[in-house]
Amino acid sequence: MKRVFNFSAGPSMLPEVVLQKAAAEMLDYQGTGQSVMEMSHRSKPYEAIINGAEALVREVLGVSDDYHVLFLQGGASFQFHMLPLNFMTINKKADFTLTGQWAQKAVEAASKLGTVNIVGSSKDKKWSYLPEIVGADKDADYFHICNNNTIEGTQYHSIPDVGNVPLIGDASSGILSEPMDVNKFAVLYAGAQKNLGPSGVTLVIIRKDMVDRIPAGLPTMLDFRTHIEAKSMYNTPPCYAIYILKLVLEWVKDMGRDTLFAHNAEKAELLYNFLDNSNFFYSPVEKSVRSLMNIPFITRVTDADAADAINKKFVKEAEALGLVNLAGHRSVGGMRASIYNAMPLEGVKALVAFMKEFEAKNA
Repeated sequence: MKRVFNFSAGPSMLPEVVLQKAAAEMLDYQGTGQSVMEMSHRSKPYEAIINGAEALVREVLGVSDDYHVLFLQGGASFQFHMLPLNFMTINKKADFTLTGQWAQKAVEAASKLGTVNIVGSSKDKKWSYLPEIVGADKDADYFHICNNNTIEGTQYHSIPDVGNVPLIGDASSGILSEPMDVNKFAVLYAGAQKNLGPSGVTLVIIRKDMVDRIPAGLPTMLDFRTHIEAKSMYNTPPCYAIYILKLVLEWVKDMGRDTLFAHNAEKAELLYNFLDNSNFFYSPVEKSVRSLMNIPFITRVTDADAADAINKKFVKEAEALGLVNLAGHRSVGGMRASIYNAMPLEGVKALVAFMKEFEAKNA
């Protein structure tokens, strides 16, 4: 069986060694005679899995003992509501940088629960850059950023200095892509289905002093204290997704973070170098803030109908070669290559080789 190179923005590729180990353990997990899918989340074997996953999160991401680590459901989108409900609670206001569609969704959710202050927006140039922070409020309950903008292809390569205001970050598509000091955030959260594992589990890392801000009387499942006190098992957690996340983090640990980060930089450099030297394709994103993980690109065809036709032709021909899910997001158009941690260098080389051939035939 030939596996394709999957450039999807999520769910994304998983490391083959992870899939192979999961397959080997599918019917009998470590002599238990059952699959992790069938296992009681209250059992000793599963307790070891979820505790091991937390230990690896702390080790691989460098999370200190000053933080709670949670494995929740509902995706990062659920956190858009849960975070203001729990933490926009003192002055009822928060600062946001508006850098793309997911940041916009976070803003919309928070605006229902308090005052939202936009302290920078890149909407004026189709989200192609990261804005300067202007007018930040020192009395804001928190400052929210989207670390990596999956659709638009921008990324914060350094953490903004927001003073004493607690910083909250959506790191769904940027987590473990490059060095990041998790301990500079008050809360960091990430849907797993890009760099951490399959869909179904969301990693949430909360600094312990933030718990004091949570008001009384919240609905049980929407209160972070519920999940902290129950160690992510107030109700049945996404057991299998957490198990796969643990295997992915074991893979990262075995590889070494520095090796992984260098691998990511090499992949991104290869594709961006081609785009920057192409007469047919180009990246619409400002160079200094280009994402390592999500790389949108478009052609220089100016007629809208002709551009749409050439984009569809590109995606179709790429798919025939096993280079799949390269269509750009419907709001942006063009193409997009998501080259998350599990994407091998060979996949990016194959994509660039195809792009060179496509350009020669269609420019």
